[in-house]
Amino acid sequence: MDLLDRMLGHDRWATTQLLERCASLTDAQLDQAFDIGHRTLRETLDHMVYVVDFWTGWMTGRPVDHDRTRHRYDRSIAALGERHERYHATFAAFARQASDERRLDDTFVDHYAVRQSLGATIVQVHHHNAQHRNEVRHMLERLGVVELWDYDPQEWEHVTGRI
Repeated sequence: MDLLDRMLGHDRWATTQLLERCASLTDAQLDQAFDIGHRTLRETLDHMVYVVDFWTGWMTGRPVDHDRTRHRYDRSIAALGERHERYHATFAAFARQASDERRLDDTFVDHYAVRQSLGATIVQVHHHNAQHRNEVRHMLERLGVVELWDYDPQEWEHVTGRI
């Protein structure tokens, strides 16, 4: 397994774990306002899931509207989990293909008309979601949900039996 496979596998797993952790929360808990992230667990998780599709679209030439608030869709944890699996599978397949074809230095123009490389954008998606996962963990802890995991790459390897 190479570094990209580790990064993609960990990113998918860690976000899935947090979505599953949030499945037992009430709507009031999911929508409770905090002073971090996108203010609530639901908004932060929705943003994380949406961003994967957003950047995959731009990298593949399928521009996606960056204002997700204009879209009406099911934002339940179950629906977010389904979209996460679907969007991440597409993202991971594209990232693997771009790497295999040695196109990580290829560029595209983003929604701000800025030229971006595929490689840096793939890393950015992982980094972006790692930051938001920490915010989600913090919100969960403030709700009194005890978190046993950091959801880091070493835990991923041990929990999933890769080591």
